Amino acid sequence: MDHESVVEAALKAAEVTYENPRPGAYLVRLPGQHKLATMTWLTVSDQALHVEAFFCRRPDENHTEFYRWLLTKNGAMYGVHFALDAMGDVHLVGHLPLSSISAGEIDRLLGCVLTYADEWFDRALELGFASSIRREWDWRVKRGESLANLQAFTGMIERGRRESGSTGTP
Repeated sequence: MDHESVVEAALKAAEVTYENPRPGAYLVRLPGQHKLATMTWLTVSDQALHVEAFFCRRPDENHTEFYRWLLTKNGAMYGVHFALDAMGDVHLVGHLPLSSISAGEIDRLLGCVLTYADEWFDRALELGFASSIRREWDWRVKRGESLANLQAFTGMIERGRRESGSTGTP
């Protein structure tokens, strides 16, 4: 079986944007709602189809709770899991045996990557980057800038204001 042909056919059927920078390697763009795009590598090796997608950079704060949350997610995930690179950045990674490669399985795997990256992105940012988000929010309010792409964090900002007794407008 030509595994690369199966991967290419699956990507075309899924109607996703992808590049094929070298034989057996596909960089797929998965568009999302919360995380605007999840760039995902599918790489065919002699033994397996490797999957890797960047999730978020190393957290600035609250490391214990951030990593605990990631680990609790790992147990219920299909096909990929959270892992750290040498810099501490978080990726979704997995391996699929060559014997399991099919258009349906690739579609399922990409669906899982997109679901995990998109649905859990905001919570990961709240846990690992709350101070940065609050500073950005306050800076934008002060300058009269748009808060449109920070709306997912309105609840976090409001909770923080209630806890601190601040009356600033979210």
